[in-house]
Amino acid sequence: MKKLTLRNIGQIKEANLSFGDLTVLVGPQASGKSISLQWVKLLQDSGLVQQQLHTYGLDYGGDLSALLDVYFGEGMHSIWRDSSEVVVDGKSVDIKKRIARQQSGKTESVFLIPAQRVMALANGWPRPFTDYKSGDPYAVRAFSENLRLLMEREFNGTGPLFPQPNRLKADYRKLLQASVFGDFKLSVNKVQSQKRLVLGMGEEALPFMVWSAGQREFVPLLLGLYWLMPPGKVSRRNDIEWVVIEELEMGLHPRAISVVLLIVLELLTRGYKVILSTHSPQILELVWALEILRKTGGKPQDLLALFNAPKSASLKSMAEVAIQKSSKVYYFDPASKVVDVTNLDPMSPVAQEASWGGLLEFSARANETVAKAVANSPAFVSGDFFKETE
Repeated sequence: MKKLTLRNIGQIKEANLSFGDLTVLVGPQASGKSISLQWVKLLQDSGLVQQQLHTYGLDYGGDLSALLDVYFGEGMHSIWRDSSEVVVDGKSVDIKKRIARQQSGKTESVFLIPAQRVMALANGWPRPFTDYKSGDPYAVRAFSENLRLLMEREFNGTGPLFPQPNRLKADYRKLLQASVFGDFKLSVNKVQSQKRLVLGMGEEALPFMVWSAGQREFVPLLLGLYWLMPPGKVSRRNDIEWVVIEELEMGLHPRAISVVLLIVLELLTRGYKVILSTHSPQILELVWALEILRKTGGKPQDLLALFNAPKSASLKSMAEVAIQKSSKVYYFDPASKVVDVTNLDPMSPVAQEASWGGLLEFSARANETVAKAVANSPAFVSGDFFKETE
């Protein structure tokens, strides 16, 4: 799938999305970003979705409204109207006919890390698919089930889950240790035979509910990254082509966001196409910098300097590939069509592009307000303002 068009679906009037190696969706809440990402998953993994729903007893009987409630969440059948349309690579898709019969293909090509990922570890351990209510979104259930399989199949040994020598490059582990975990290590322990994830420092073992908000948000994201980057010589999961991450910045300090973005570039160099939704200007700053470096022949060390990251051979190799990757940015406007703002030109006559999808609006107003206040200050006019600030 190179291009997806969604018309009159939920809040979306019309979204024409052409995908880059890295695609970023921005816009206010309830503007259709999450719905769009879930459509990518449904269209690419129809067979797998249908097979899992059947396996776990979620029977939608071939009815579109029932499927939308099961897949997007209870009550979401209302997003589809008579005028709704999905177009893939220029061809209209008959959704009703498509879901009425079992699709072929049982492998996963889109790995979606949802915004509600903290729910996957509600009790400190990945919840199985069947542990959710029937009205909970499929994306949360499927992500949670993948984490459960990861823990059961690949982490049965002893030792910490983080840091772990064969998971993530040493440079990433050091950066995450400094920005997210501090002196803590992520491990598994048991309470009355019940396994749980804990953060430990010395003899202390801290359960999930006493972690910081950032740690609770980040650990399921970390486990998702573990799933995508297997240990050893295997660089990626064989069948997965797309990685979708909703609001990766949630709960994280800007320094931690930078580290996660650096790992996102690693995903790109491993051949995944990555789609992000965000409310963070930091992510758009990365896209803007990548485009400038690509167009001006920037060097790997320039990109690493942006992250204040080590200039190791491993990261230089990653950065050299990442600079060549293409990017796309779209602004979701609930009152109008989705706008392509890929150039991120602050001088653009298109308001959505100049304000980077609204993420720079407050900063611009703050600068203007402060400048006016200073300029109108009697102390500024008399020259005493600068004396007061010395």
